[in-house]
Amino acid sequence: MISIVIRTRNEASWIGRCLAALKEQDYPDVEIIVVDNESRDDTLKLVNRFDCRLLTISERDFTPGRSLNLGISAARGDLIAMLSGHCIPMHDKWLRRLAVAFTGPEIAGVYGRQEPLPDTSDLDKRDLWTTFGLDRRVQVRDYFFHNANSMIRRDVWEAMPFSEHLSSVEDRDWAKRVLELGYKIMYEPAAIVYHFHGIHHGGDEMRAARVVRVIELIKNGETLRERDR
Repeated sequence: MISIVIRTRNEASWIGRCLAALKEQDYPDVEIIVVDNESRDDTLKLVNRFDCRLLTISERDFTPGRSLNLGISAARGDLIAMLSGHCIPMHDKWLRRLAVAFTGPEIAGVYGRQEPLPDTSDLDKRDLWTTFGLDRRVQVRDYFFHNANSMIRRDVWEAMPFSEHLSSVEDRDWAKRVLELGYKIMYEPAAIVYHFHGIHHGGDEMRAARVVRVIELIKNGETLRERDR
């Protein structure tokens, strides 16, 4: 079985299309877990139309890593796919493309390509097209990883869960720590999703400041100390 964990907060514009695309995946044994962070739009109404489990996390308790850990703790699969609620798989082979990239026990995680939607801003289109290329690659030192469209091994997560104290890029922190243990990360460009706002959120400077602070902690090896605060 593969478990799919989806984080949502006010995703009514996309979550219906996201879940419909997951329903069409050609993988035979799948469960879907939605972890919602106090959505105030029609997100939950749309989620309830589909066969999935719904968990909730309060705005007060939310961090990206805590939300993911909550969903993964409830999951039954040996492989865990992670998808943002505003990401839509492009084709019915999305899940399979992520899964088959686990070519050996040394692969801890796989992340896929992200393409913009037609109404995505030009800033985000540019960033998605320049970040996610067409060549498959194995990463042994580069800890770029992106949980908007990714899959990890449950046994690796059990030994190394996501930080619950970082405000962003918990995915890169996790990837750096597993690479330091001797694992590898795979980029699989055939596992494609549409991502509305891209990875830089239209040039949001406040978000950029938060991301930069966390990356500085990661680069300096200080995230363990940050988690203890």
